[in-house]
Amino acid sequence: MKIIVAAFSILLVLTSCVKNNPDPSWIEVSEWTLEANPNLSGLEGELTANITEAWLYVDDEIIGVFEVPFKVPVLKEGTSTIKIFPAIKNNGISATKKIYPFLKEYQITVDLTKNQITTINPVTHYKDGLSFFIEDFEDAAVKIVSDPNSSTGIFPGNDPLILQSFNGNFYGRVDLNTTDTTWIAYTNFETIGGGDIPRGAEAYLEIDFYNTNNVITGLLAISPSSTKPNPNIQLNAQIPSTVKWKKIYIDLRELVGNSDQQAYFEHTFQAELDEGDTEGFIIIDNIKLVHY
Repeated sequence: MKIIVAAFSILLVLTSCVKNNPDPSWIEVSEWTLEANPNLSGLEGELTANITEAWLYVDDEIIGVFEVPFKVPVLKEGTSTIKIFPAIKNNGISATKKIYPFLKEYQITVDLTKNQITTINPVTHYKDGLSFFIEDFEDAAVKIVSDPNSSTGIFPGNDPLILQSFNGNFYGRVDLNTTDTTWIAYTNFETIGGGDIPRGAEAYLEIDFYNTNNVITGLLAISPSSTKPNPNIQLNAQIPSTVKWKKIYIDLRELVGNSDQQAYFEHTFQAELDEGDTEGFIIIDNIKLVHY
């Protein structure tokens, strides 16, 4: 009798588990594709991206934040509206994931079915109405000026072993060695209207980089009474044998908001030959200031 009672109790537990855990539908999301926005007519520059995350909503209910690609179960079935928001590692920090405010969310209506996988290939583009100020080294006039205290400068390069299709035909290169140990430089975006970054609004600096030497980016606040440097994010050196192109999104909102109200802004780069090295290089491309 005890055995029968125990078996019946187990059956009740299993039945309860089945009722409380119905079969889910599955949503599989591939990596993001960044496309051109025809309304911008190419003003967004080269379409490089590092959209590593996604905010997933089903029928306006948040399911979670996931690193792409991913597959997740949802307790939904039937016709559903899926919204996926493109997100980044803010300032390159893995623990700080943020919806990138300048990219359009992806929306699709699908028919979810229990125990079946619905695969979604999300596509995004830059939103309308954005301001872009870009240095992609494709023009003869480079918009980065070396400081008088810099022992070397930045020069256009076009090594086919370094170039990739999304980087156009040229990039900017800085070589450091035991003679040329220091690079200090800043943009001159103010000459084309790019120094006036709105306060209280989202503003980002995007950079593609390929480097074997550390380099620190910063924001230079220039006002009638002062010039204040704000060292910000370091682009860490990579091992020469495995160096590759990377992309970072640098959040400028706080630095801009804490600066003199009369200031305009330039972006700075500073590097010293890394300790213990006899040479190193810094290659950057598609330097892109984005804001409304």
